[in-house]
Amino acid sequence: MQLVVGRIGRPHGVRGEVTVEVRTDDPELRFAVGASIATDPPGRGPIVIEGRRWHKGNLLLVLAGVADRDTADQLRGTMLVIDSAEVEPSDDPDEFHDHQLIGLTVVTTSGEQVGEVTDVLHHGQDVLVVARAGQDDALIPFVKALVPEVDLEDGRLVVDPPEGLL
Repeated sequence: MQLVVGRIGRPHGVRGEVTVEVRTDDPELRFAVGASIATDPPGRGPIVIEGRRWHKGNLLLVLAGVADRDTADQLRGTMLVIDSAEVEPSDDPDEFHDHQLIGLTVVTTSGEQVGEVTDVLHHGQDVLVVARAGQDDALIPFVKALVPEVDLEDGRLVVDPPEGLL
């Protein structure tokens, strides 16, 4: 599974630097000088990072073969992706990456099947989007009180929803 670690934004200056919307918790590792990163769409990459710096809170990259503003602008909107196998699992048993949760079957503590996790939203509070057959998606806050068990080996997530949540 491909994971987005960044998105190329507007050019910065006239020498081909690009801004990057960072979507990873480890930009120093993912955007290291010399790193080759796959792209979506695939035809725009892979890209090789020749330089990196932070400017006013924005990550700026110098990419191999991109020496002017026009070339940099052609990359705008390109997603920078890695394979999920490259992501180290967390040492914390209560911490999960989005790609680990997506696709899990959701059941209640009483064993009733709810649906499948299709997305994880991060809007201050992590929220699981659960697709339910013949019904609207359910939004379940990803907190221990409501999600007491995540079993990656069995591909299942147990929820203890308060009345009215589902």
